[in-house]
Amino acid sequence: MKARALILLFVATALLGACSAENDLYRDLPFDMPKVQAPRIPSCSVNLLDFGGAPDGVTLNTQAFADAIDALVQKGGGRLVVPAGIWRTGPIGLQSHIELNVDKNAIIVFDPDQDLYPIIDTNFEGLDVRRCLSPIHAEGATDIAITGGGVIDGSGEFWREVKRRKVSDDQWKAILKRGGLVSEDGKNWFPDEGYAKARATAGSLNYPDPSLDENEIKTFLRPVMVSLRNCERILLQDCTFQNSPCWNIHPLWCKDLTIRDITVRNPHYSANGDGIDIDACEGVILTGSSFDVGDDAICIKSGKDADGRRHARKCRNLIISDCTVYHGHGGFVVGSEMSGGVENIVVRDCRFIGTDVGLRFKSTRGRGGLVKDIWCDHIYMKDIVSYGVIFNLYYAGVAASDMADGVVEPIVDVDETTPEMRDIHFSDIICAGAKQAIFINGLPELPVSGISFANSNFTADKPAEIHFATDISFDNVLVNGKPIANSPLSDR
Repeated sequence: MKARALILLFVATALLGACSAENDLYRDLPFDMPKVQAPRIPSCSVNLLDFGGAPDGVTLNTQAFADAIDALVQKGGGRLVVPAGIWRTGPIGLQSHIELNVDKNAIIVFDPDQDLYPIIDTNFEGLDVRRCLSPIHAEGATDIAITGGGVIDGSGEFWREVKRRKVSDDQWKAILKRGGLVSEDGKNWFPDEGYAKARATAGSLNYPDPSLDENEIKTFLRPVMVSLRNCERILLQDCTFQNSPCWNIHPLWCKDLTIRDITVRNPHYSANGDGIDIDACEGVILTGSSFDVGDDAICIKSGKDADGRRHARKCRNLIISDCTVYHGHGGFVVGSEMSGGVENIVVRDCRFIGTDVGLRFKSTRGRGGLVKDIWCDHIYMKDIVSYGVIFNLYYAGVAASDMADGVVEPIVDVDETTPEMRDIHFSDIICAGAKQAIFINGLPELPVSGISFANSNFTADKPAEIHFATDISFDNVLVNGKPIANSPLSDR
């Protein structure tokens, strides 16, 4: 009896500790935010082995996953246990009340055979487009989870292009051995001729000539690895998500999303190798996770241009805490797809080590949308390649720093296509090494406004530079030991 009592006491203490930690996330929030609801998964459990699955790294287990999930659906939902081993498979479609529990010694590897991934209507980079079905996908599902501590690998090397300048000589030689082809100028490797043909029409973007045969350019229409669309009450916990064909994790139009203690990895040279793109979602907690990726790491979006304004779905009520980002174009990023609006976000107690940019806010004319009410505090950055903090409203356009002396930027009319960023606050930021501490590059017709910095210390080659901004304040902010005054810093 004593042993049983001790066990019960231990469990109760653990639950109280978890509850207390969760409550701490909501403490002293500067905005009202309902608590994020956890998924409700029935206690029923099945094992993938019981549906003909074979974890030998050779057998294709697509049907075994589908049969196991269907069996759980017939029972009202439950947990699909993926035991230790290497599980080669095609796409996995999650349904309501299903938990994919991947053993810590299990590796799910998605087969690169394109025939397994039909082209579907979807939304990518904020636009309604046609792309391949995602390896893990759910649409309109409630109460879903991916847990267990295992590894989920998207076999992205078979889908992505590679820029020669981003890899070593040895890596380049290994890539060439895969086949594919190299661009005429020798600067890029493409997985196949169809990809090269699509890239030639798309330029630097991901939208090829619509007259091209979809099946011919199918590799170019590579999917995000985990697509969760219009889902509610979602949990991603403990697992490693890696080597995605495109973005790693893309929750779109979701509500009540909890991401806890995950690892997200992509090669540093992976094209569009984002970590997580939280897109027009409401009620999100992201905590205790690490990212080492080829593009933006923790990215907040809400649609692009006319499609984004038409969907009109905000991304709001987010808590991002205790995360570490290693390589990535940006540690925490908003945009550039933000046409539906972004608001009510706290980012705190995070570490960015070696990212290209630390805190990155980007948009451009044509987007529309309002980004406001964001608080970033206790952020620790080291060896940032370019900017510690940047606002750039000329993303993919002309930077204010590139304008010729004496040139006055033309002012255009403000309308629904004009992006706006305001009321964003930074405090207790330490940046040990960057090309430039702070760079704000707003629009003359609608300047960035209401940006505050407090109690922060930057070490950088260049201090702050501000263009087209109003109501920018600095309170106890040092760059290389010298305080930034509140006098105007703009030369425009």
